[in-house]
Amino acid sequence: MAVIKVANLVKKFGHVTAVNDISFTVDKGEIVGFLGPNGAGKTTTIRTIMGFLNPTQGEVVVFDDTHTPSHELRDKIGFLSGEIHLYEDWSVREHLELIAHIRNISTSYARELSHRFTLDTKRKVKQLSSGNKQKLAITMALMHRPELVILDEPTNGLDPLLQNSLYELLHELAQEGTTIFMSSHNLSEVERVCDRVIIIKQGKIVANEHVGEIAEKRMYKIDVSFDQKPSSEIFNLDTIEVISETETGFLLRVSGNVQPALNLLSKQLIADIQISHANLEEVFLEYYK
Repeated sequence: MAVIKVANLVKKFGHVTAVNDISFTVDKGEIVGFLGPNGAGKTTTIRTIMGFLNPTQGEVVVFDDTHTPSHELRDKIGFLSGEIHLYEDWSVREHLELIAHIRNISTSYARELSHRFTLDTKRKVKQLSSGNKQKLAITMALMHRPELVILDEPTNGLDPLLQNSLYELLHELAQEGTTIFMSSHNLSEVERVCDRVIIIKQGKIVANEHVGEIAEKRMYKIDVSFDQKPSSEIFNLDTIEVISETETGFLLRVSGNVQPALNLLSKQLIADIQISHANLEEVFLEYYK
């Protein structure tokens, strides 16, 4: 079941097209990463999904409802903005009690999350580090146990231990059926947390695949040494790039099908060869060449 459905979405600001005819779905219980550099269209897409912006063309459907979302629909969504706005003179507890009052819920789960994130609820916001402010914002987004969680750069300011704690929580939520859509610049984070990754480039979707599949089918590294080292000129295929050269061999990057490169190497006297899949970061950078 698709919890989020984006169909042929276009969003323009004057003559600037921020999002250009993109389509994708996010299914119930999935954790989907939304990757792209600044200006690629991530935040515009998220704000349109949230109903903060109206599409220029196309359609966004959340829980089978076409936007703009009703208050009832927004009760099902937990949203973490990339720009946190808090009351500096208020305590953490006062922020949580405000959200509980607005949503007509208890603060019991908020207290549980605060304990999990080692967040001191007595401290005022102006006394908090950027990491602790991020913890508070995450707690406020999740404390009503939403069915859909939309997170914009959720680990900003968090130390590695707290990042791990958040990753564990997101996996637990997904196992309970919560749907999670998160933007990130942290590629290792997406590789570790997400089931699927959507990559956006200059307002267009350039990849929408399971995390493992992207690295596996897009790029390889070959570390090869020879009994008699040939010239680098033998690597004359467009899919082969010489990354570095040693006294006895080469480190190669191969895009797409690895077989043509292996056919080429088989004509040489090979002493040793190691083939590995590129990591997600290397694949991601390949999309942005």
